[in-house]
Parts: sequence; structure tokens; C-alpha cells
Amino acid sequence: MPPAPKPSILAAFEGAKGFMPLDEGLALYAAAVEAGALGLPLLEVGTYCGRSTILLADAARAAGVSAVTVDHHRGSEEQQPGWQYHDPETVDPELKVMDTLPLFRRALYRADPEDNLEEHVVAIVGRSPQVARVWNSPLGLVFIDGGHTDEHATADYEGWAPHVAEGGLLLIHDVFPDPEDEFTGQAPYRVYLRALASGAFTEVSANRSLRVLRRTGGGV
Repeated sequence: MPPAPKPSILAAFEGAKGFMPLDEGLALYAAAVEAGALGLPLLEVGTYCGRSTILLADAARAAGVSAVTVDHHRGSEEQQPGWQYHDPETVDPELKVMDTLPLFRRALYRADPEDNLEEHVVAIVGRSPQVARVWNSPLGLVFIDGGHTDEHATADYEGWAPHVAEGGLLLIHDVFPDPEDEFTGQAPYRVYLRALASGAFTEVSANRSLRVLRRTGGGV
């Protein structure tokens, strides 16, 4: 049986705003627990309101490592006003722009207020390529779940995949091989194919739109 979070953490995950279904969340958690054994940080690109961060933080807590989450908190393209995945509750009432940071902090705190998950999370507010350029430490896991244009998905891959340690895991979300099944473009699928073609990563598992790859080779 793969590892699963305790019911309260699972309830917090399902109660937080976000789009990841339960089965993918459980696959993410299992991968995070495995990667945590390397003793290296676990990093996600694309925090949104913290739904997946709750699972990464719980796995990081158990492993004694940090969960790092990177997001500018102004929303991806498809989350802007007038688009299909826009949520008015994510808009700052004064500035009239998206700001998911308060919702993320609230969800993270509520997940386990008695044993604060915030103590196990490093939240970086900034754009992924800029943060990646100043990052210089190996990572046990990188979870790419940011923007879905080719520009953004490619930048996330190029910026963060090289930091995955040997034996570490690269996870890519919203991988849709069939164009008729996709809902935000096929950029993550193209990044997934690029990772496999690089020879640096080998596929471990696939759960719906979540792909788990292991770093088994050299250059990305």
C-alpha cells in the first residue's frame, strides 16, 4: 500500500481551493514521501491556494526536510477575469488584481493548527524563472504545476529540472497526450516528452494527468 496522509490532512487538501483531484493528490503525496528519504527539499512550481502544498508540507514534515513552493500569486493565464478558471474570491478587493497568497496562508494554517505546517514550508513569492536563476541547491523532488503556455512550462522545466538530484523525482501535472482531453493546452505534455527524450529521466508512474519521473541520467 502506498503511503497516505492522515484524514485531517486529506480533508484540508480537499477543502482548499484548487484543481487537483484526490487520486492525483495521493500519488503526489506518495512521491513526496519517497523523495523525502533523500533528505533534500521538495519544491513545487505553482502554489495557487495551497491545495497541493498541504500534501508536500506533510510529507516534508515527516521526512525532516522543507517544502518549497514558488508562485507570484497573481494567477495563471486561464485564471484571469473572463477566463474559464477565474475565481472572484481570489481578487484583491482594493487593487482589483488576483492575489492568492492570503488564501494559501490561510489554507496552510488551517490544515493542522496544532502542529503548524507553516514551520515546514518556505513560500517564495516571485516568478519561477527568476527564482530558478538564483537557486543553487539540489532537490529531492520538483513538481511542475505552473503556467500552461509553452513559454511558461518550458521555463519551469529548464529552470528547475537540472536541480533534481540523482535518484530524485520530477513530477509534471496536467499532462494530456490527446488534444481532445486537454483543458489548458498541451505545453505540460510537450515538457514531459522533452524530459523523457533528454535521457536524464525515466518514467515511474502515471496517474491521470500526473506523471512521475526519476532522475537516472546526466544532462537535462
